This record gives sequence, structure tokens and C-alpha cells, in this order.
Amino acid sequence: MSLGNKFGEDNVRKTLWHAFAGNLVLFGLAFLVSCSCLCGKKDSGETPTAGTATVRKPGQDLDGKELWRFVVSGDSRNCGDVVMPAIAKGARKDGAQFYWHLGDLRAIYDFDDDMLQAAKVAGKPKPTIIGYEGSAWDDFIANQAMPFGDMRFYLGIGNHEVIPPKSREQFVTQFADWLDTPTLQKQRLDNDPTDHELKAYYHWREGAVDFIYLDNASADQFDKEQLGWLLRLLKKDAEDPAILTVVVGMHKALPWSVSCDHSMNESGEGERSGVKVYKALLELQKKPKNIYVLASHSHYFMEEIFNNDHWANNGGILEGWIVGTAGAQRYPLPLGADPKKSRTNVYGYLLGTVDSKGRITFKFTEVKSGDIPLDVKKRYTESWIRQACFDGNRRPEPTPDHAKLPEYCTGAGALEHTSLRAGESKQPR
Repeated sequence: MSLGNKFGEDNVRKTLWHAFAGNLVLFGLAFLVSCSCLCGKKDSGETPTAGTATVRKPGQDLDGKELWRFVVSGDSRNCGDVVMPAIAKGARKDGAQFYWHLGDLRAIYDFDDDMLQAAKVAGKPKPTIIGYEGSAWDDFIANQAMPFGDMRFYLGIGNHEVIPPKSREQFVTQFADWLDTPTLQKQRLDNDPTDHELKAYYHWREGAVDFIYLDNASADQFDKEQLGWLLRLLKKDAEDPAILTVVVGMHKALPWSVSCDHSMNESGEGERSGVKVYKALLELQKKPKNIYVLASHSHYFMEEIFNNDHWANNGGILEGWIVGTAGAQRYPLPLGADPKKSRTNVYGYLLGTVDSKGRITFKFTEVKSGDIPLDVKKRYTESWIRQACFDGNRRPEPTPDHAKLPEYCTGAGALEHTSLRAGESKQPR
């Protein structure tokens, strides 16, 4: 073989080897990309979200200046014993003054998934329904309220708190330690020195902000007594120059929101009294005061819930949010929801930041599987948390009652359909 031929063959071999090696690199990159897109979804523990509203992570820096912060969410049944400790962790990281729960602590009409799993991991038999109902609220206190430690914890009532055998009276008795704190007791008596009866609605003042919780857990609310109490309170706020802002929290959203089909529109009394409250808040907003309205009940996050044609044509628009994202089964977004202002298949809380003029900026803060505290992962097992709470615990397709708006949400004459809304839905939501 000539020297020239030898060099030629060597060059061919090198060229072939370089081509082969280059193809290996490209194949490897393609495999990594495809695995991250396909394989990663299987083991990520994060269900793909619907909606594109802006979110932040716990502890993430915020733009602008604020005086103090607080956090809000509701609906912590099903997987709340897993999610709420992560919310507590995030609230501490965010430097929140307090946490505000907007109702629906445990399912009551059926077993909560997290309670069944805790019994299974501990080697205990599945509880009876009577045993579950008797321990459900104690479980909430131990596994959802206690993780907040010494942070103030304000508690609201939801419709699941009045599902038999539970009742409003039992709720007030069981959670008296949260409803009759020195702060709430003092401000109840300041409003009416003769008012010594503990109720599920209350208010407290924090700096220049009056926080009000309203009880609309059942179809007969707001009743005459609660409505009178609220209107007197709003009158005082209107006349008090020290109050710059009013934040009203409740379980069900006020009528005619974007989430109309799962709100106070569900009952005729709820619609009538809810409209009165909405219009009273509109009047207070003209004083002017900063007005913000918060609710849960629907298991997703949504902002600008009253920014629709109905309220634009019937008095004006209030700023409002739904944040039912503390552990309950997650729903598809309702008809008419703006995906840029909504998110579902997520857990998390609303972080409120208050400035020197009483203005509040709200940011949804998402809690992911990696945010669950280690002791919680050990109690339920990490694989169960991923599969049951993050990959599962959601209604993947719209059910018939989500497929179209009910009659009571169509047109201005919804009260004509009061007979359709005499009580709660057959299946508690």
C-alpha cells in the first residue's frame, strides 16, 4: 500500500468517525429533549394547568413598596392536610401578618382522601363514616391550622361546614378559639356593646384596613340580622377617615360573577341579599374607599370576577378574586372565564400587600409538590402525594352542570328561576 493511499484511508476513517460521533451527540440531545417533554410529565408530580394568569413562588420578590402582607385561600378538603402545611410554610417565607381561610375545611359528605391515606400509612383500619365525621374538624385543627404556629389564623365558614350532621352552631362551638379571640371580641363589642353572641361572621381592623368575613354558607344567607350588622358597619367605615380600605371575605362569591353557576346565585335569597351587599360596597367605593372582595367555593384561581357586562350595566365593577385552591378537588374553568385571568389544576394562596394609602396588590402564589414539608411527605408518602393530590384530585372534563350555564345565570330575570335554586346542589361542591 502506498503512503498516499494510507493517509487517504485514515482521512476517510476520521471523517466517518466524526460523522458517527456527531450523530451520537445529536441523538443524545434529541433523547434528552423528548424525555424532558414526555417522560418528565409522568414523574413531575405537577398536573398541567389551565389558564395563564400570572403566578409567583413563595418568597419571590415583589415590585413596589408595601407596609405589610397577609395571605388568603379556601377549600382545603380532600388534600388540605398536604397542601395547607405548604401554604403555612409559604406564608412565613412571605412575611405574612396572618392567614385567612375562606371556608370548606373538610368534605363531611364523604371521606377526605388525606385522612384515609394517613390511617393506611399508620396501619390503622379505615374509619367508619361516624368516626370520620366525629374527628374531621379535629383533624383540620391538628394538620391544617397548627402548622401556622403563632401566626394569626382567621377562620371562615363554608357550605361543607353546614352539611349534616355538622351545623353552623357546631362550627361556632368547635372553633370558638378562632372566632372569639380578644381582637374579634373587642371589635364585636365596639360595634354593639350588647352583642355577646358568638357568630360565624365578624370583622377586625388592621391599620387602615377593615377586614370583614360574611357567612353565606347556606341558601338562606345573608339573613336580615347579618345584613343589618354589615350595613351598620359599612356606615361607620364610610364616616371614619382612618379607614382607607375595606376587604370583604366570604365563601361563595357575590352574585353575577364570572363564576355565577357556583356562587350566591345558587339560591333566590342568596341572589337578593348578595346584590344588596354588592351595591352597598359600590356606594362605599364612591366615598372613596378601596374595596376588595374575596371568595373561594370554586376550586380554581380567578381575578377580576366582577368585570363583566352584567355589573358594567348594573352599577359598576368591584375588584374581586376567587381562590379555592387549598387542597379541594380542582374544577375546569367555567364558561366565559378569561384564561389570562384564571388558573386551575393548581394549589396555592393569594398574597396581599398593603401600601401606605391602604391600597392592596394581590398576587396568586402557587404551591407545588416540591414545597410540601418533609414531615408531611413522610406521613402520607411522597408517591401518594404526587399521584393522588397533584396528578389526581381534579375533575378532568366538564360535568353536565359545567357544560352550559344554568338558567339562573342567564339574563337579568334569574329570580324567575328561584324554584330551581331552593337549596344547595344535590352533589356538594
